[in-house]
Amino acid sequence: MNLLVINGPNLNLLGIREPNIYGDQSFSALERFIQAAAQESGASVELFQSNHEGAIVDKIQSAYGRMDGIVINPAAYTHTSVAILDALKAVALPAVEVHLSDVNSREPFRQISYAGMACEESFIGLGFEGYRRAIQYLCQKYGH
Repeated sequence: MNLLVINGPNLNLLGIREPNIYGDQSFSALERFIQAAAQESGASVELFQSNHEGAIVDKIQSAYGRMDGIVINPAAYTHTSVAILDALKAVALPAVEVHLSDVNSREPFRQISYAGMACEESFIGLGFEGYRRAIQYLCQKYGH
């Protein structure tokens, strides 16, 4: 399987940004973890991170006809972006939402997930492990 893994705003600051919530491991450690998880499942991954909503929409659109599925952590755009929701719906690829922290136990506004409305599964509050489970889910359900 060819999977696109998208990380949204401020995830590039992992290890620096609120380590009590997001942990002390760096973004490069997360990328290595994702690559290893994909290899374990026999998938290839394309990694993408952006702090810009339009760039994320463009990347989702570019997955059409190239990728078999999407793993997305839209970060703050989870709670605000109808554009990302619409892009996920438009390409109609199997998508899984991931969040490092347990957004459901945080501020009320974080409990709304627009992107999640276009995702068939969510892995929330599992740290890096959520990405492994998302990759495994897509490979087991849709793998060739």
